[in-house]
Amino acid sequence: MNVRISTRNSLEKAKNILVRGTNWIGDAVMTIPAVTAIRNTFPEATISVLAKPWVAEVYRLCPAVNEIILFHDPGSHSGIQGKIRLAGELRTKRFDAAILLQNAIEAAVISFLAGIPIRAGYNSDARGFLLTHSVQRTKTIKEVHQINYYMEMVKSLGCRLAEKSVCLQPDRDFASVSGDIFRQHGIKGGIKGDRLLIGMAPGATYGPAKKWFPERFAAVADRLIDEFSAQVVLLGSGEDRKSAEQVEQKSRHPLFNLSGHTNLKEAIAVMARCDLFISNDSGLMHVAGALDVPLVAIFGSTNPATTSPVGNKSIVVRKNVPCSPCLKEVCPTDFRCMDMVSIDDVYEKARDLLTK
Repeated sequence: MNVRISTRNSLEKAKNILVRGTNWIGDAVMTIPAVTAIRNTFPEATISVLAKPWVAEVYRLCPAVNEIILFHDPGSHSGIQGKIRLAGELRTKRFDAAILLQNAIEAAVISFLAGIPIRAGYNSDARGFLLTHSVQRTKTIKEVHQINYYMEMVKSLGCRLAEKSVCLQPDRDFASVSGDIFRQHGIKGGIKGDRLLIGMAPGATYGPAKKWFPERFAAVADRLIDEFSAQVVLLGSGEDRKSAEQVEQKSRHPLFNLSGHTNLKEAIAVMARCDLFISNDSGLMHVAGALDVPLVAIFGSTNPATTSPVGNKSIVVRKNVPCSPCLKEVCPTDFRCMDMVSIDDVYEKARDLLTK
């Protein structure tokens, strides 16, 4: 209580606020309610988000944000000299306060070197001594859903909480982007048009334990194409390209493999046109939920209690096994958490969403 009151009094006159965003796409999506809470509490302030380029598009779609500052690491902000350079760039903007959603000590060091007088965030990564307003990260708070995790932090700083739902609303520019991609690749339909468009994200970061089997993604794609005459597009980063290629090779039908061939804005533009999205626990899963695209999310080693997708049309497919969630990169035993998720399990949920 004392932290919240004293921090609120310190922050209430802030007119220029820096928010250090998170480094992963899914995490960035889950911070949006916290950023919105900051905006609700400081409606007249200028709010800038410091973010890595690959997540910047998420924050650009958040109306609470005035400016995106790119953190180029790798790039011009790499290494000690790069961090000093970034701190100098931030110093010229004369921020009144920094609210650090990222947990790393690096965020606190940079804001300290930038001369930002108020530095607030969780006392994670041994950075509490660098913060003027340190919020205790308890065992309990680490077990809640990530949306609540970030919301509780800004609540402790005196912010008025926003709705916990997350909604990304691409503007007309995204329709133009998707139109160009569709013409280039011969993709048709979407959003209940002449043909259904189904997106799939068969990859995932943090190791193979989060990935359902490529041959099962392919089998689901084939059945949806057979029953609904749908078109299926595969999406993901360059690191996901191998997973997407495996799905493409296993499928009986031609698929549109855009994995590794789009940036995040282009991927969002395509996803916004999808009638259904099927994904492992990944950043694109969270984006699909925030776009309110009907979503089947497949969970194995990770915990939907903390990272389930947002959105009113999201369904989680998961099997309860004693060893899950283990949060391991590679399964040390028989991968039963994913092996027990059948083709029928995913297909039937997908069909239900398409026929609603």
